Amino acid sequence: MEASKVIPTAPVAEFQPKILALVCTYCTYTAADMAGSARMQYPPTVRIVKYLCTGRIDILHILKAFEAGADAVMVSGCEAGSCHFLEGNLRARERVEYAKKLLAEIGLEPERLEMFEVAASDAPKWVMVVREMTERVKKLGPSPLHREGGSPAQVAAAVQRVVAQ
Repeated sequence: MEASKVIPTAPVAEFQPKILALVCTYCTYTAADMAGSARMQYPPTVRIVKYLCTGRIDILHILKAFEAGADAVMVSGCEAGSCHFLEGNLRARERVEYAKKLLAEIGLEPERLEMFEVAASDAPKWVMVVREMTERVKKLGPSPLHREGGSPAQVAAAVQRVVAQ
């Protein structure tokens, strides 16, 4: 085929990952709220489920998010040593590390799950970690557990139902 006779193709929609952020109310949620108030631009790929403390996050909540169709899960809380509940963020980090091992055992990339520490006053860091996770997941592609038609809001609602039980 000649170079001058290139057949146009329909544009392929870029993969937009569904990322669920399980965040503490005191630090990360405050930073995310501040980022929104300051109109900082970041990808609309993340949906937030707010916890009083990341120490309340159960491994089941993380796994349920993937089952419901999330392409990735972020857990984000206070910086080490500044948890309002003393060690909640440390317990969350341990659970995230264990959940990563479980994901690897079932054949899902552990990179789809990450723990971040974002201080309440650090809105730029929240923007940075959302961008980082979005780029990471775009490289990994859609989750093999991906369910057709599941919106990010439906993924967040599924986890909130589990948390409420």
